[in-house]
Amino acid sequence: MNDRTRRLLEVAGAFFKIGTVGFGAPAIWGLIQAEVQERRAWLTKERYLEGLALVQTLPGAPAVQMCIFAGHQRAGWWGGLVGGLAFTLPAFAIMLALTALYSTYGAVPLLRDALYGLGPVVLGIFVATAWRLGRNAIVDRASIAVAIAAAAAVTWLGVAGTLLLAGCAGVAVYHSRKAGLLAALATAILIGAERMAEPVLTGLGAAGSAGSSHGLWDVGWFFLKVGAVTFGGGLSIIAFVQDQVVNQFHWITPQEFIDGLAIGQLTPGPIIMVAAYVGYKVAGVSGAAVAALAIFLPSFALMLSIVPVLDRVRRLAWIKAAMKGISPAVIATLAVTIVQLAPHAAPDAFTKAVLLVTVVVMLAWQRLPVLPSLACGGLAGIVKGALR
Repeated sequence: MNDRTRRLLEVAGAFFKIGTVGFGAPAIWGLIQAEVQERRAWLTKERYLEGLALVQTLPGAPAVQMCIFAGHQRAGWWGGLVGGLAFTLPAFAIMLALTALYSTYGAVPLLRDALYGLGPVVLGIFVATAWRLGRNAIVDRASIAVAIAAAAAVTWLGVAGTLLLAGCAGVAVYHSRKAGLLAALATAILIGAERMAEPVLTGLGAAGSAGSSHGLWDVGWFFLKVGAVTFGGGLSIIAFVQDQVVNQFHWITPQEFIDGLAIGQLTPGPIIMVAAYVGYKVAGVSGAAVAALAIFLPSFALMLSIVPVLDRVRRLAWIKAAMKGISPAVIATLAVTIVQLAPHAAPDAFTKAVLLVTVVVMLAWQRLPVLPSLACGGLAGIVKGALR
């Protein structure tokens, strides 16, 4: 076996495991950081933050894009392709299986109890990840100021807008004040224009796609547009899909969409795999396959075309300065996400205790495999449910 084949197999195995056991965005990001950056050392912490910043500023699925980024780092273009596919395929298969089980038997109490214990463990992994990365990204007064400003602005500007402005701040502080301020002005104008144009574009999209069409072409074209133009990660994409397929197109009912979200919570991998559920409801197994392919296709196309160029331009002085501004902003957005998720992941004393123990353990033993921690959390939830 030559070195290229060995590296491709390593990429496939690593991301297949993450795609199989990564329940929820925090777990996915924690697994990627723990497996790829710390345990296997395919990426330095600085390079990991660069990739994290890049995928947060692009439309599409950030987790899938990060797998493509890391796979490309390890095994080139084919590594990026294999990494993304290995991560998404388990989620697609499990989504179909759980859809059939859910339709036949309803929600399984055992799985609900397991998720109850998994929630705080997942968030604990996320907290440890953010802490480790933050020590490298927030190192001086300027980076502290950027992080605080980003945390305050992300709710209003969104992740993409916040990171772009943070990059402008980095250019102003570390390279050229005039260039950074001009870039910030241009970015602010673009953000304002996007905010004003978004309702108009949404209305045009709904008018062009509404009606009685339920064919594979309609499903594929809609989800291709979603993957190509929707910023903000899984939750933003889900909100847009819900508005369109329920309120505008009337492809499925509100209750059917809620059922799909419930299945998504029981499915590892990216939350936007709910697209496969919608496609299944509209056009069966073929619809599920077309929807999943369409919503992820832009992520593959963007990353596999951008990353090779990024390797060349990242050496430019203004790019380095921008990344110095973006890195602490990434940590700030992670911190905001943690605060938002905490009440849902740890709603009572038991889950808060599990969260605290997870954080302590993950920080004390940096190379501890994540999978045993997840298994312990799920088992704790099942035991607690049985006692309850």
